[in-house]
Amino acid sequence: MKTIIIAGGSGFLGQVLEKYLSGKGYDIKILTRHPKKSNHIFWDAKTLGKWANQLNNTEALINLTGKSVDCRYTDKNRKLIYDSRIDSTHVIGLAINLCEHPPKVWLNSSTATIYRGSKTTEMTEAKGEIGNDFSMNIAKSWEYEFNSITNPKTRKVLLRTSIVLGKNGGAMKPLKKLTKVFLGGKQGSGDQKLSWIHEQDFARSVEFLINQPELEGAFNVCAPKPTDNKTFMSVLRKSLKIPFGLPQPKWLIEIGALLIGTESELVLKSRNVIPERLLKHNFNFKFQNINSALQNLSI
Repeated sequence: MKTIIIAGGSGFLGQVLEKYLSGKGYDIKILTRHPKKSNHIFWDAKTLGKWANQLNNTEALINLTGKSVDCRYTDKNRKLIYDSRIDSTHVIGLAINLCEHPPKVWLNSSTATIYRGSKTTEMTEAKGEIGNDFSMNIAKSWEYEFNSITNPKTRKVLLRTSIVLGKNGGAMKPLKKLTKVFLGGKQGSGDQKLSWIHEQDFARSVEFLINQPELEGAFNVCAPKPTDNKTFMSVLRKSLKIPFGLPQPKWLIEIGALLIGTESELVLKSRNVIPERLLKHNFNFKFQNINSALQNLSI
């Protein structure tokens, strides 16, 4: 049985991957600071330890480690967001090079937020415009750390992942709650683009990248057709059979974000990202439009 190790795999995306990949016959092991199951292995996400021995003879290592950006960008949180990504990526690179038989492929999280906000220009891997603010600079530093480590025996892939829509976590949970209390109207202008991917296609794309030995470098992991906020919220209301939703102007979102301890950019930034490389290499998305995706997730 082939082994896949998921670092930082106890959260929403890790659980999605564990369920899907174990169903495909892989032996899944999770690196986590809080082991709770028999396949969990302790690590502190910043220093070498016994966990590093587990990387030998593995099919793939997937690193999802990083403090959630769903918080206020205080100085303390900015440091935690940065350190959790850079430290874990750095130490994994070291551990791989200590292996006699290292993982065949290392897939490391990045984010579709690396591109500047855009309502008209489509951001592809080749032509995407990388911007300059806190979130984008975090992504750039994260990718720089990953690319700066030479791992001669291991293929390396960056996952520039968009918002992952799933039944049991991620962005869908709070959005469903808002919609069910009739606050599911457009957010801000409503014309900001929203790049997304269904949880099944996220897991399938990761498996695809593991099994294509010629593929390396950065991949945009998102559905082929971005929607916009107004359309997304409208389709979500319809899928949940909610008759109306009150719109939320920008000033109200700013206040709400402050009250619940998050940042308004998570819903107001326009993300117009296209998975050009996945499409070029004939990856087949099961959920290409937001209607079918949300209908599936609302059942």
